[in-house]
Amino acid sequence: KQWYQRRVAITAGITNNLSRETMVKSVQVFGRKKTATAVAYTKEGNGMIKVNGVPIDLLEPSALRYKVLEPVLLLGKKRFEGVDIRIRVRGGGATARVYAIRQSISKSLVAYYQKFVDETSKKEIKDILLNYDKSMLVADPRRCEPKKFGGPGARAKYQKSYR
Repeated sequence: KQWYQRRVAITAGITNNLSRETMVKSVQVFGRKKTATAVAYTKEGNGMIKVNGVPIDLLEPSALRYKVLEPVLLLGKKRFEGVDIRIRVRGGGATARVYAIRQSISKSLVAYYQKFVDETSKKEIKDILLNYDKSMLVADPRRCEPKKFGGPGARAKYQKSYR
């Protein structure tokens, strides 16, 4: 019980010492596609975007690299200059991961602009992204249908013979 009281006192002291000015401007947003989930942590910075600790320019597969860079290419580098984005992605296949990353980047920038910049620029960003592709901000609800008995897949049935 004593260690708990000491711990509470220490954490209370830490939270009281933090003022509004020293708090980091940051937002945490997720993007999803099938079973892939990407969590984007966006904070004030100098335009760095990293995925699982690797710069976004070195992302594999290289064929889908432009898909990940779409939010940056659409909105321009100027809007990304003041923020650092760190993305953790897990689950799913290569393509689903890329789409999850793309969605998390878009959603995190919109959330950051809404919280720390102004509503008009946030609306402008949101409109540009939605006009290009709705899946950049809205998750795709489709999932794989489970297999049933009497066939090799979800809908197909085994061939029937009468003789």
